[in-house]
Amino acid sequence: MSDDATTVRTVLVTGAANGMGAHHAERLAADGWHVCAADITDTAEVVDSITGSGGRASGYELDVGSPGAWRSVIDAIRSDLGRLDGLVNNAGISRRLSFLDTPDDIWEQTLRVNLAGPFYGMKAAHDLLSEAGGGSIVNVSSIAGLVGYFSPAYAASKWGLRGLSKSAAGEFAAGGIRVNSIHPGLVGTQLLADSGAFVDASLGSVPWGRMATLDEVSDVVAYLLSGSSGYITGAEIAIDGGLTSNGLYHRITNESGGTF
Repeated sequence: MSDDATTVRTVLVTGAANGMGAHHAERLAADGWHVCAADITDTAEVVDSITGSGGRASGYELDVGSPGAWRSVIDAIRSDLGRLDGLVNNAGISRRLSFLDTPDDIWEQTLRVNLAGPFYGMKAAHDLLSEAGGGSIVNVSSIAGLVGYFSPAYAASKWGLRGLSKSAAGEFAAGGIRVNSIHPGLVGTQLLADSGAFVDASLGSVPWGRMATLDEVSDVVAYLLSGSSGYITGAEIAIDGGLTSNGLYHRITNESGGTF
């Protein structure tokens, strides 16, 4: 990645129309990035919000499950901006269905969006990132990619994304491109706001005792895109308040009253 202070860094964020993706886009724009906001739905609202606040942004329509759509968006960014310094593979879908209740079409759709999408994206973006002198890719996985999770499609896609990130990190290093995955736990988005019982039960296993804020996740994304993380690649970072590292015994000690 160029160290020229006059160069405007460019980052592509998928799933940027709303939710966590929109928050990442706004945070990165505030840090001085030109944000290429991509989504299968209209990104005009987040682009207008960024530019209205004095930031730089442009919108792109992207079905992440389509290799051709990825190539078209990367070609457009090359034509519009001439460079790409970062990629945040944030687009994803969640289907909380048990193993035997998961239809074949949900299995295939979840893997296409959550796993094939980042694969197509990294493959399409590689050359443009390399031409900029290297860059950083952040793949948004989940704690479901670190533990045994009851929903097979989601778990398989997020475990797969963790492994895909490590595979790419090894090969992409030659082009100066770092690849890392982040693994958020419970985050205060509208998706979980509508899942009260699920959230309440889950929080019992979170030592920190609360959900993450959107800022806390975007802070990690911004760090991994920055030069401050220049020697970090092939890593996975859990953003989960200690759930995956200590959640089981946190719940046990609380429910037993600390008596052993």
